[in-house]
Amino acid sequence: MVSADPAVTDPPWGPAAEFGRFLEIQNLGLNLPFALAFLLTASSGRPSPWTILWIVVAFVSARNAGHAFNRIVDREYDRQNPRTRGRALVTGRYSTRFAVLVVVVSSAALLVAAYLLNPLAFVLAPVALLAVFGYSYTKRFTALTTVFLGVVEGILPAATYIAVRGDLPSVALAAVAALVCWGTAFETVHSLGDVESDRAAHLASIPVRIGVPRSVALIPALHAVALGFLVLFGVLASLSLWFFAGVAVMAVVTATLDLWVARDPGQTARPFRLHMALGAIFLVAVVLALYLPTTFL
Repeated sequence: MVSADPAVTDPPWGPAAEFGRFLEIQNLGLNLPFALAFLLTASSGRPSPWTILWIVVAFVSARNAGHAFNRIVDREYDRQNPRTRGRALVTGRYSTRFAVLVVVVSSAALLVAAYLLNPLAFVLAPVALLAVFGYSYTKRFTALTTVFLGVVEGILPAATYIAVRGDLPSVALAAVAALVCWGTAFETVHSLGDVESDRAAHLASIPVRIGVPRSVALIPALHAVALGFLVLFGVLASLSLWFFAGVAVMAVVTATLDLWVARDPGQTARPFRLHMALGAIFLVAVVLALYLPTTFL
């Protein structure tokens, strides 16, 4: 529950906003557009309202469970990091018991949604939970935590296709490869802002292990591979030219993002906003490819 300790300073926002910040609700824009786009391609543009509902519930529940679990296991490290020391579990605005309740309720919601989608989705839902919980520990023993986070994000298209179709076709594997690279690039960008605090806490990351310059050089390479797999995805999914035009726009935006990172590696706010925009561009490209005739292109 929310801490009742009068010594804890009340946040400058309301309870709903506080809960949203605890779950990083603003980050939904990073991955939800991809989930909706893959939902549309997996269903050939004709998803049922039932499927849409339970896939969204499953997606939001999984990420909420993962975020809450991460806040629990990382609270002592968050206390040492200037960027995270104001989080609710660190300050005492939320109790650990409340965070555990969020994990339990969110995990249960994911399992229910998966059960209502199809048997394979239900069987694999615990695997997804283990993945989103497991990444919280990786930084303690490996610099490849950003790669592990990329793998977690790569689960998204696989889970979506399984939820819609009950199987995993080759087109979904191309999407998985794209999201693994995409997620690894994003998490590497994000970790550039925590290099000093990670070193002080003896935590591993790619920038800590190989240095900032090499990490900055790695990011555009990951983006290029991700875009290549998205092109392959479009070919295997037989999407129209609208999709490939959208990927071309994503390439331009991604190049801008990479330039910003190269100029100021520690500044992650602008790259974060561009990653949000890239997800939206991808969703628009899929919608146009599925619903708009190519004669308008």
